[in-house]
Amino acid sequence: MRFITTSLLFFLSFLTGFSQSYIIEGVVKDKNNVPIPYANVVIEDTVGSNIISGTTTEDSGFFKLENLKPSTYIIKISYLGYNKFSSKIKLIGNVNFKDIILNEQYENLEGVVVTAKRPTVKRLVDRLIFDIENSTLSNSNVLDVLKHTPGVIVSDGSISVKNTPPIVYINDRRVHLSSAEVLQLLEATPANNIKTIEVITNPPAKYDAEGGAVLNIKTSKNIIAGYHGSVFGNYQQGFQFPKFSLGTSHFFKSKKLSAYVNYNISPRKDFRNNLEEVNFIDNNTVTSTWETDFRRDKESDNQNITGTLNYDFDDRNSLNFSANTLIAPRDNSKTRVNSLTDVFGANKVLDSSFRTFNNLVSEKFNLAFSLGYIHKFKREDEQLSIDLHHTNYDFSEFQNVDTGYFLPNTTSSFRDNRFQTFSDQEIELVTGQIDYKLPSEDGSILEIGLKAVRIDSDNILDQFSFENGTREEDFNNSDVFIYDEKNYAAYTSYQKDWERWSIKAGLRVEITETEGQSQVNNTTTINNYTNLFPSFYVLNRLKNDDEIYFSYNKRIYRPRYRQLNPFRYFLNDNAFITGDPNLLPEIDDSFILGYTINNTFTFEAYYRYENNPTLELPVQDNDNRLLKYIFTNIDHNESYGLDFTTYTSITKHWNLYVLSSLFFYENNFFALGSTNELLSNERWSVYANVTNYFNFLKDNSLTADVGVDYISSIFNGPSDISSRLGVDINLNKTFWKNRASLNIGIRDLFNTRNFTQTTRYLNQDWFSNSNLENRLFVVGFNYKFGNYRLQVKKDDIELGERDRLEK
Repeated sequence: MRFITTSLLFFLSFLTGFSQSYIIEGVVKDKNNVPIPYANVVIEDTVGSNIISGTTTEDSGFFKLENLKPSTYIIKISYLGYNKFSSKIKLIGNVNFKDIILNEQYENLEGVVVTAKRPTVKRLVDRLIFDIENSTLSNSNVLDVLKHTPGVIVSDGSISVKNTPPIVYINDRRVHLSSAEVLQLLEATPANNIKTIEVITNPPAKYDAEGGAVLNIKTSKNIIAGYHGSVFGNYQQGFQFPKFSLGTSHFFKSKKLSAYVNYNISPRKDFRNNLEEVNFIDNNTVTSTWETDFRRDKESDNQNITGTLNYDFDDRNSLNFSANTLIAPRDNSKTRVNSLTDVFGANKVLDSSFRTFNNLVSEKFNLAFSLGYIHKFKREDEQLSIDLHHTNYDFSEFQNVDTGYFLPNTTSSFRDNRFQTFSDQEIELVTGQIDYKLPSEDGSILEIGLKAVRIDSDNILDQFSFENGTREEDFNNSDVFIYDEKNYAAYTSYQKDWERWSIKAGLRVEITETEGQSQVNNTTTINNYTNLFPSFYVLNRLKNDDEIYFSYNKRIYRPRYRQLNPFRYFLNDNAFITGDPNLLPEIDDSFILGYTINNTFTFEAYYRYENNPTLELPVQDNDNRLLKYIFTNIDHNESYGLDFTTYTSITKHWNLYVLSSLFFYENNFFALGSTNELLSNERWSVYANVTNYFNFLKDNSLTADVGVDYISSIFNGPSDISSRLGVDINLNKTFWKNRASLNIGIRDLFNTRNFTQTTRYLNQDWFSNSNLENRLFVVGFNYKFGNYRLQVKKDDIELGERDRLEK
């Protein structure tokens, strides 16, 4: 008891030691570096109604304000004949502004030309902030920005952070789209309205426990009243088909109302050629080999409409509405597959062949709407927010599959087979969330919140076979699957900042109730579970300005609706995809220890344990000569590694971004289709991305990006994925005072991003060589119009000074 009492007293005295007063000081000068004496310096609260402290500058321009409590303030400096200086400060330690430049007032006002700067990186206790506003990346699309964001990997049509797919948010609102749809949305969204990308590797308790890292894309809060907009386009030419993207965005702002809308259309065709080989095995002997030449042409014409509407009732109350819609019309959503399979016997002599033609049409509607209300209290940063969300998703698909079977050296089939499949999936998602944020006078922040989610998913599969030309329903492969899910969550989070230390800790509890019904099989699967998701972060700013940090959190990956669906969806006569309504959620534990040198070089060691991950496992049925793609829980995965990132300036016209990762990945899976025993694959792998940014001409209006990325071979469950290498080159030229830009580039210059996939264990022997349209010639443009200029004269602020003012 004495020990506990002593420890508590020590801890309280420790906290008391941090509760101290701070100093704000600096020197006020004009643009010629001449000190300005007797300038007024005032500290106000953020409402602007109370003056906390004030002074005047000395003859040397120096000022000093003392005995300030930790809080958020506004510092204002004024002097007759000069423009006023104002900056918001979150005071968690002594602040030295050094030189503050006051600019002379001008009678003839001109428009400001914003000079592009290089992106900046800033680390908070729980996230990394990549600021691209008015940077060289502003003229790209958002997907291209992510390719240069520290810690983010964009490769092979996917986004990953620490080897896991992230959840994408826009202004703290989750984007309810599939991974492929998110990629298309980001690629068709211009970056000139983006302020920052927040990379949250271990998300805090406020965010859903679902998924891995969070990418929170923050848009700029435009202060320019009036209207402005842009038109943009992109053309990509592969070795087979062209791809287009065209869109326009518009922004309007008045005193109380602001509105933004973006529309884009992305007509495109994609080609894929797979060469596959399957060895069917009996008693450790290859009895038959199938070699397939698979060719697919996919046509799509997705249309995205996104918009936001914000209305400020007053300084404390605002209402916002947002919409995100994706429409893929049936007329332009077609897939054509032509595959030829040669069947060899055990002696490698051709036995027979079969050719399959698969013609597929689909239609998709994804309509998502959100409504939010924010109330700001009198205390700075104290606020209450309420958010409601509704998504309607409707996807339907029809395929006609014809297969002809041939003997060697013949052109007439000895047997023909046809089947047709109609599938439909309708999902309704409704969420409600309330969040409360309470700051205290000592600089700490308490957050609490509640959330409820309801998901209804109706799935229909009708398959039809043909006998003597007559269409008949195949009841053995038709079904109706109804899935309902409810999720209730509550969280609390506490954050405290001192001069050199920051901590954040949180706890989230989620209660999940699921029920799946297969009407044809008359089976019901119920799965209810409750999970706790703790999170913890600590950051220490060392005296030499280096930073060391640690974070831990627990995450969950619930099975996707397609993975739970028990339908056997046939791709051809001999291959199908099937899900499992009994899938368990994946639970991950993640640890990160990092060190940043001079805000430039960052080293991170991480460890992650994945329990019950879901994987689409390729399985060959040797007895029935079938190829199955089965969604199943594998036992566990384990990974750890060391990452290095830097974004640094080499010369005045050359900046360098490096992301490298050395990591170990162990996969433990059950041998489905064989003995069901537990097997393991493990390997050390390397990922590296090096991008060089060059700027030319006196006004830096011509830029060039040259990037190289490489990933060595890696295991994904039982499959061995080969190494890949890519080189990208892009040139960008801005015109007419940054109102227009034109970019030309080549992606995958040497066409080396294709890969092979090998699955070999026990009686499984499967090989695939994938060839996609990775090498692309790209041309893009962007033109901005309307009121993009501020009617105020001001000189450029050096980047280093801008960084100081943000402290």
